[in-house]
Amino acid sequence: MEKVPMTAGGYQALDEELKRLKTLERPAVIAAIAEARSHGDLSENAEYHAAKERQGWIEGQIAEIEDKMARAQVIDVSKLSGTQVKFGATVSVVDEDTEEEARYQIVGEHEADVKSGRISIASPIARAMIGKETGDVVEVNTPGGTKAYEILKVEWI
Repeated sequence: MEKVPMTAGGYQALDEELKRLKTLERPAVIAAIAEARSHGDLSENAEYHAAKERQGWIEGQIAEIEDKMARAQVIDVSKLSGTQVKFGATVSVVDEDTEEEARYQIVGEHEADVKSGRISIASPIARAMIGKETGDVVEVNTPGGTKAYEILKVEWI
């Protein structure tokens, strides 16, 4: 069984989503199914079929989250240190072509949100940066061609 690396915050977010699905969404869809059943003929009841479809989606989400949580390898970023880029690091980089600076934290796949500056450990830029240090230049193959980034700073926030 393959471990899923994640930050403590990512694990907490999964736990909150699981609780929301189990305590709010699941009971609501069960009530919707019961309501739709009371309307009679189920073969032509669109509300019933929509509610059953929603129920299937919710149960699938619950199973997926429970699986991730069971395989979670929670890494406390605050206890990490060092000069090399690894999981949990917050890395400041500069695009060598445009001089545009960016700051990314390397997190687990389900935690990734580029708008918030969190990139997946499996992303091309994160894979290129792993093991590198301040001052190193990494090349990343993007759909628009190869981009070069210089690592300005590695932090453990």
